[in-house]
Amino acid sequence: MVALATSAGCSSETTTYVDNSTDILANDVMPEPETGNMMMGNAMVPGGERAEAVLKTADDTEVGTAVIQQMGDGLQATVQVSGVPAGKHGAHVHMTGTCEAPDFKSAGGHWNPEGTQHGLENPQGAHAGDMPNLVVGADGSGSLTFMLPGGTFESLMEDDGAAFVVHAGEDDLSTDPAGDAGARFACGVFEAE
Repeated sequence: MVALATSAGCSSETTTYVDNSTDILANDVMPEPETGNMMMGNAMVPGGERAEAVLKTADDTEVGTAVIQQMGDGLQATVQVSGVPAGKHGAHVHMTGTCEAPDFKSAGGHWNPEGTQHGLENPQGAHAGDMPNLVVGADGSGSLTFMLPGGTFESLMEDDGAAFVVHAGEDDLSTDPAGDAGARFACGVFEAE
């Protein structure tokens, strides 16, 4: 089971760091990833494998960013939004680096190289691109940092690239294929930096 800790500052929401492999670190907000070498435990790991997606709605309004960076045995995803309706929103890495409005279905399904079921709470496993819900405060802003264990930058950024999608509704974290999270509200294509 995955647990989340959420804190409210003013009216924006910040969802804290969660590692869905085995350990859960509540109340530990991860800093913005840096390039170069990084400490992971007691070992230095090379950094610099990083991509950013600018999230836009169907009417081309920019509402935030998603950043993916290789961090040891997985990928760290950091999402920041503003101007998004308050509430919980499904947030996922998608398998194709295309975001064609109005429905963003060109981004394909969730990134799922292992062919597993959807949802962090699904006993049959989760897609590699599944994340907790993005919680947005009354002021329209929110953020989420999450580790995608086992993912590699190379597999994510293969020939057809990848995208990040914020859904209109809440992900139930278990229903295949997309957690009943509703329409795709915003989308951004990952561009390597």
